[in-house]
Amino acid sequence: MKRGKASVAGAELPGVVLITGTDTDVGKTVATAALAAALQAQGACVAVYKPVQTGVSPGDGGDMGEVRRLAGTDECLEGIRLTLPMAPVAAAVREAKVLPALEVHAAAIADLADKYDHVLVEGAGGLLVALDGDGNTIAELARALEDGPASPCAVVVVCRSGLGTLNHTLLTLEALAVRGLNTTGLVVGAWPRDPSAIELDNRVFLEQLPTPLLGCLPEKASALSGEQFRAAAPEWLRGRG
Repeated sequence: MKRGKASVAGAELPGVVLITGTDTDVGKTVATAALAAALQAQGACVAVYKPVQTGVSPGDGGDMGEVRRLAGTDECLEGIRLTLPMAPVAAAVREAKVLPALEVHAAAIADLADKYDHVLVEGAGGLLVALDGDGNTIAELARALEDGPASPCAVVVVCRSGLGTLNHTLLTLEALAVRGLNTTGLVVGAWPRDPSAIELDNRVFLEQLPTPLLGCLPEKASALSGEQFRAAAPEWLRGRG
């Protein structure tokens, strides 16, 4: 099934890429779908995994259903699904469910990495939101993967366009750096049709960081049909040019 690694904005991506955000609702799912579509457009085989999905009912497609619709990716899996729209640990307590251990997620991702060129792992909320009862976050999952059979891996950070994003983005990048984790790039999750002066200045700042700005996804990109989304995604993720 494997066909070879692909690149985004001129940078070849490793086999496992974790997508995290500077906050919740910053566009991680759309960014994950765009990355999947861009990689698949180059002929790569892609799978997507979300360790914990919250805030969805049993019949709801959830984030993985949205990635499947937009990117056309067949292999979109969840580790566990919770109904309440809360942080995973709080939702699990209220629903009397046990969250999978970090090792369970790492093993599932490693298994996918054996079969696919790229595995995209979408986090829940921001970088340091706990995924299990032991306080492990997407950062600990990245470290477990980096130290295990799924190595090498990297992180893509999805950020906002508006006021406050510079601080949130720099804090997230610093948290990744002190943990020795490789950050492949940044993606603005929703770039407005008519950006303000603040947003234009923020983009200039982000473009000048050592971590590459892989692209800016247009606001309401998720309103497109799957065919339209897949045709446009490679252009959105064209990098600094």
